[in-house]
Amino acid sequence: MELKPANNFIEEIINEELSVGKVEKIRTRFPPEPNGFLHIGHAKSLCINFGTAQKYGGKCNLFFDDTNPSKEKDEYVQAIKEDIRWLGFEWDTINYASDFFQDIYELAVGLIKAGKAFVCDLTADEIRENRGTLTRPGVESPYKNRSVEENLQLFENMKNGMYADGEKVLRAKIDMASPNINMRDPVIYRVLHATHHRTGDKWCIYPMYDFAHPICDSLQGVTHSLCTLEFEDHRPLYNWVVENTGVSHKPRQIEFARLNVTNYVMSKRYLKKLVEEKFVDGWDDPRMPTLTGLRNRGVPAEALKRFCEEIGVAKANSEIQVEYFDHFVRDYYNQNAPRAMVCFNPIKVIIDNYEGSETVLTDINPNKPELGQREMTFSKTVFIDGEDFSLCPPPKYFRMKKDGLVRLKGAYVVRCDDYVLNEDGSVKEVHCTYLPETRSGSDNSGIKVKGTIHWVDGQNFVPCQVNKYGHLLNDAEYAGQDFSERMNLNSKTVIDAVCERYVADAADGECFQLLRKGYYKKMSGGDKPVLSEIVSLKDSFKA
Repeated sequence: MELKPANNFIEEIINEELSVGKVEKIRTRFPPEPNGFLHIGHAKSLCINFGTAQKYGGKCNLFFDDTNPSKEKDEYVQAIKEDIRWLGFEWDTINYASDFFQDIYELAVGLIKAGKAFVCDLTADEIRENRGTLTRPGVESPYKNRSVEENLQLFENMKNGMYADGEKVLRAKIDMASPNINMRDPVIYRVLHATHHRTGDKWCIYPMYDFAHPICDSLQGVTHSLCTLEFEDHRPLYNWVVENTGVSHKPRQIEFARLNVTNYVMSKRYLKKLVEEKFVDGWDDPRMPTLTGLRNRGVPAEALKRFCEEIGVAKANSEIQVEYFDHFVRDYYNQNAPRAMVCFNPIKVIIDNYEGSETVLTDINPNKPELGQREMTFSKTVFIDGEDFSLCPPPKYFRMKKDGLVRLKGAYVVRCDDYVLNEDGSVKEVHCTYLPETRSGSDNSGIKVKGTIHWVDGQNFVPCQVNKYGHLLNDAEYAGQDFSERMNLNSKTVIDAVCERYVADAADGECFQLLRKGYYKKMSGGDKPVLSEIVSLKDSFKA
């Protein structure tokens, strides 16, 4: 076949194998364990596995590694499927490790018959202690020399439920002096009395991931098992299983750097803890780096895929600034989101010399002139943002202040004449005079002002709630710190606001650029709409 230009080292390997006829048709697999929701780190693996297969006209399987029934649920299976489809990928087949439990068991029996596996009675702590260190070889199990017949009987007893959890395990016979600790007679089967989400109570022994993984890859016809760098030290064991179980198809494992993003919790175990301890409002909380959380927040799939594409495929782990990810989200919405005006902590402004109402025009999206303009009403009373009026303005303050001039965007220049305070000293209302000759689009007054602020018409407004989000993790180095020490306890802020009726009437899920504020997603919130922050307006990323 005609080779595609290689964009990374994985594709260089594939091109080389295709050129010499080592492989003919590419098949990859995306192999999540259904013990939680996928997060942004999985998006990179998704893009690599599905994208590589697509590029070479091959196939990618969705493979669920369901070998640990105590932690796995069908709820997670369904969520993973939804996430994959959201990103625009479609699998060739869906397979589960549990589909192959009988095959895996029989191959384990074959290892015992070949004298390459034995049943061990040591506890998990004893096995761990006897495994040794990088500078000290391991200690042989006293049960390693059991006869084939005894091992076969004990393994069958394990399968038949005659032992308690942890009482016996099946271990591969490899090399307790190997410099790779993973090769020191690893456990390949354990007793686990737990109900499986698919097979129920049929099995009470389950294969370890390192044993099931290469077998399932082979039985699926996977040509390239693409996984993250933490599995690099496991590759010799992967290859040992392929070679010694006698499977006919021999896949190749290739490792790439995992995706780490600053300020994000990148562990399913910790993410599950956040959900269970109710630090967040579920797996789909907009602050969560889960794909369902990002989707709920309003992150477009196109931006996430472009981010994964731009960071590339590397051989060494690194940490990507969260601002770089935000850059792609912001760029997408800058090009695609309609503009709207919402005032946070609003202040009422009364234009004393204005009567009636009129229509002003504003661009739907200035980057897409083909979308045209929409109408807004302007009347005697408007609301402005609470940050746009100051009783004691600092130097070079160009927003609304006593005796100052400011332009209301798309409308008129107004002069602040007076204000009224509440008993607590807060601003109740502001009184202004508008300058009729300064109407936007036909201003020939010669009056120059340095400040322009947004507003919402007092005749066409809807009270709303704004949810602003900070990162779940404060800035800090990972080394030596548990994520709980870095949690941002103020990662969600709720603000009262007023929005245009245009925003309130939009469908749930519609995303807007709120002028001078950021990008927000409109959602229902009981008695009033909720605007949920997607990403800030300012791009703070520095290459």
